[in-house]
Amino acid sequence: MAVRPNSPATKDIAYVMHPYTNPSAHEDSGPQIIQRGDGIYVYDDDGKKFIEGLAGLWYASLGFSEERLVKAAAVQMTELPVYHAFSHRSTGPAIELAERIIGNAPAPMSKIFFTCSGSEAVDTAIKIVWYYHNAIGKPEKKKIISRRNGYHGVTVASSSLTGLKAVQEGFDVPIPNLMQTDCPHYYRFGEDGESEEEFATRMVDNLEKQILEEGPETVAAFIAEPVMGAGGVIPPPATYFDKVQPLLKKYDILFIADEVICGFGRTGNMWGSQTYDLNPDMVTMAKAISSGYLPIAAVMFNEKIYQGLRQQSSEIGLFGHGFTYTGHPACAAVALETQKIYEERDTFAYAASVAPHFQKKLRSFEDHPLVGEARGVGLIGAIEFVADKKTGEPFDPSLKVAAFANARAYEHGLILRALPAGDSVAFCPPLIITESQIDDMMDCFGKALEDTERMLAEQGIRRAS
Repeated sequence: MAVRPNSPATKDIAYVMHPYTNPSAHEDSGPQIIQRGDGIYVYDDDGKKFIEGLAGLWYASLGFSEERLVKAAAVQMTELPVYHAFSHRSTGPAIELAERIIGNAPAPMSKIFFTCSGSEAVDTAIKIVWYYHNAIGKPEKKKIISRRNGYHGVTVASSSLTGLKAVQEGFDVPIPNLMQTDCPHYYRFGEDGESEEEFATRMVDNLEKQILEEGPETVAAFIAEPVMGAGGVIPPPATYFDKVQPLLKKYDILFIADEVICGFGRTGNMWGSQTYDLNPDMVTMAKAISSGYLPIAAVMFNEKIYQGLRQQSSEIGLFGHGFTYTGHPACAAVALETQKIYEERDTFAYAASVAPHFQKKLRSFEDHPLVGEARGVGLIGAIEFVADKKTGEPFDPSLKVAAFANARAYEHGLILRALPAGDSVAFCPPLIITESQIDDMMDCFGKALEDTERMLAEQGIRRAS
């Protein structure tokens, strides 16, 4: 890579360690420096314009130039730039934000605890689950089950629930009591002749077997994304959650809905839990809570859990958990303004109105010889590449087909993400996208798909159609 001496790119290579990046490859390729944003578009340091088809990292629901959020941050930074929530202290934005979110919860909730990231929210949920069961006299009930290919964060505990090899390998996780069950991806794991409903039954039967093998008296909680995000953008198979929820109640297992990606309009409702009729005991959230403009996240939980925490904390003397930036007033002010914009503009209804066009355009690629499945709901989706369309046989991972298609999309002015699980590319545009912008986005991807087919043909792997 030829770069100017002392340029930002050179300094980036010298000093910055990037998440989810191959360091050796980064030394060769250098960074793609994004300099400014406007609506659904971002521009690099050379002025090249891109459609941001993943809303940054699933978060920029209101795009990249919402002036009201900038103003909300500036006003709060002028009045009270920072304060904490320890020892009975609070601030107005955090109080009002808590009231608004609890009032719009997908199931009855009692309290909300603010964190700075989704990983911290899940980590906090884990600790609350353990604390709660100690409080109610069930100290042996500590195991938490997630799903393979599920994504729940990268702290030591939350990465133990993230069922992705790259997140766990080399880090000495998972830690004890945190484990995975089957990934409910019907296209990839359904058996010959098995209906979607039969597949869902098999997945839940396997979950029950696992609970029984571990001992129901030791299993404390089950955590699931309404739509699996980074693990492939996988909507649940028909009847899956209808069968999971009674099972959890049968064995007195708490249900944690991880709404970090699905929350705040992504699936066509405010919560993914509403889209799939979920009744969780706890909900984690992040990303679009503030449209990503400032880092804030949270976990909310019901009255049953709160009473357990209240009792235990009274006996100990305090609830010994918290972060320096819990309820940070500037972050809370931006998140609060984000919620107000959603309500005033009816953002979720608007997103639901353009979602059918998005899903139709996404599924128009299903006939392509390289595409095994086009899937999604609302304004989130994915394209999965396969070597054999009839059998669903995947490409050799060494070919990195999705990564190539993703790179070609970038060259055509579209930013997507090649997912860490499976040969898939994800779409998750800002909720403000228009139908014509959806058309432009899919046209860019179509060009990248043509490039990918040409590359495979040149290597003798596939014949160009």
